[in-house]
Amino acid sequence: MADVLTSRLLLHPVDVAEAERIAAGSKGPADSWADDFPFEGDTAAVGGFLRATAALGEQRPFGFYRISRLSDGRAVGGIGFKGQPIDGSAEIGYGLAPSARGHGYAAEALSALLIVAAEQRVSRVIADTKLDNIASQHTLIRAGFQLVIADDQLRYYEVLLGQDAAT
Repeated sequence: MADVLTSRLLLHPVDVAEAERIAAGSKGPADSWADDFPFEGDTAAVGGFLRATAALGEQRPFGFYRISRLSDGRAVGGIGFKGQPIDGSAEIGYGLAPSARGHGYAAEALSALLIVAAEQRVSRVIADTKLDNIASQHTLIRAGFQLVIADDQLRYYEVLLGQDAAT
C-alpha cells in the first residue's frame, strides 16, 4: 500500500507492527514523532484498526494512516477509515496532536483520503463530531463535507464522491 502525499503531509498506511507501537506509545528506532504524539485519539483509533485486522484481516486501504509533516518528518496525528465500506459508504475519523492543530493539516489530510476513497469507488464518506468541537466542524466543511443532521450529542457530516455527488 503506497503512501499518500499532499503539499505538506505524508499519510502512511500503518501495518500491525507500527499500529502496536502507536497504541503502546513506544516508538521504534526509525519512528520520528512529535513530542505529543500519539495522543489518546491516535491510540483509540489504532486500537480499532488492530481489532478489525485481527477479526477480519487486512484493512488497508481502509485502515489507519499516520500523518507526518514533510517539513520535519515527524508524526503529528492520524486519520483513517472506521472499517470497510458498506454499500459504497465509508466512515472516517482523524485527530492531530495538540502541537499540530490550527495549521490546516487535518483538512489537508481529509481531502487526500477522500481521493483514496474515490479511487476505491466509495460514493459517500461520513464523519461525526461532538457538538462543542467547533474546530473539527470547520475542518470537515473545509474538506468538502456538509452537515446532514445533528442530535443532542453529535453533528453528522457527509461528502458525496463521484457520480453520486451530482444527484
